[in-house]
Amino acid sequence: MMVLARLKPSLLAVALGFGLSGCGAINTVPTLQERAKSAWSEVQNQYQRRADLIPNLVETVKGFAKQEQEVLTQVTEARSRASQVKVDASTITDPQKFKEYQEAQNQLSGALGRLLVTVERYPELKSNANFLALQSQLEGTENRIAVARRDYIETVRAYNTEVRTIPGRWIAAILYPDAKPMETFTATAGSERPPQVRF
Repeated sequence: MMVLARLKPSLLAVALGFGLSGCGAINTVPTLQERAKSAWSEVQNQYQRRADLIPNLVETVKGFAKQEQEVLTQVTEARSRASQVKVDASTITDPQKFKEYQEAQNQLSGALGRLLVTVERYPELKSNANFLALQSQLEGTENRIAVARRDYIETVRAYNTEVRTIPGRWIAAILYPDAKPMETFTATAGSERPPQVRF
């Protein structure tokens, strides 16, 4: 009887230890899911920042380069398409919606790149204070987008690993059946080829 009395506290301590460690494992899936959603929000935030800069950039260029109307129209239309793509928390688990969002942002990046190449033909524009400030803000935003995407990719990697490996897979299946793997960014088609430089 005395041996049994000594075992009970030991068994209780072991059971408590397993219970507490299980709570940590149980909370891993939603914790990683929330981190990934937060990182996704930051990606959207930075893309919105870029979209907000574009009208001012287009207006500044328009004043100097009236004959470049086609490029300005492409930028404006690409911004409009990127803004029309509806995104929410479900986008990161829906491959089709995620691809649509990424393609719209890639088209906008391409149009902006063409606009900035066009600007090279206008030295007076390149020295305009408003344009230089906008260009600097746009470059900073592109860097922020790259960092936000990198952070998002890392948080999604951790989350996807958790819901695809054991014991996270079991925990997700039992306690979080709506926990699906999330989508991540891929390189733009053709980005593996270096750009052609012509002099």
